[in-house]
Amino acid sequence: MTITIEQEAGRELDFDYQDIIRRVIERALDYEGCPYEAEVSVVLTDDAAIREANREFRGIDRATDVLSFPMVEYRQPGDFSPLEEQDSCFHPESGELLLGDILISIDHVWIQAEEYGHSRQRELAFLVAHSMLHLMGYDHMEDAERIRMEERQEGILKDLGITREVEA
Repeated sequence: MTITIEQEAGRELDFDYQDIIRRVIERALDYEGCPYEAEVSVVLTDDAAIREANREFRGIDRATDVLSFPMVEYRQPGDFSPLEEQDSCFHPESGELLLGDILISIDHVWIQAEEYGHSRQRELAFLVAHSMLHLMGYDHMEDAERIRMEERQEGILKDLGITREVEA
């Protein structure tokens, strides 16, 4: 498993964010039954940089909390079975599944943790779980999809003991 974490934000987090990110990524892959070793890149940035990325890639000129850039297209969310036929989904040297990239605004981690009344650890874990599900084909454009995704996010965090009341 290759998990690359880059800290590009000017604002620091006052906890072991790398451990939380790694644990959530690993748990999300297990939760979804991913049969492959995977490669995921996470960039921690600020509102200005994520706003620019949001404008460039989605045509939305505002900051957001997290952006996901999946490298794989799924027929069904979390269905890894057809991927073996697609060599382009795997790193040519390591053989790992190239899941994609996650971009998280540290500014939003601070703001949303306070807004929702839970820890920054929990907010970061939530954003990573949310984004990992996007990298595995989930979306929340329709109510049924949103509900399914929310249940999975909460399941991943619950398995790790990361709740709104308990810090990671």
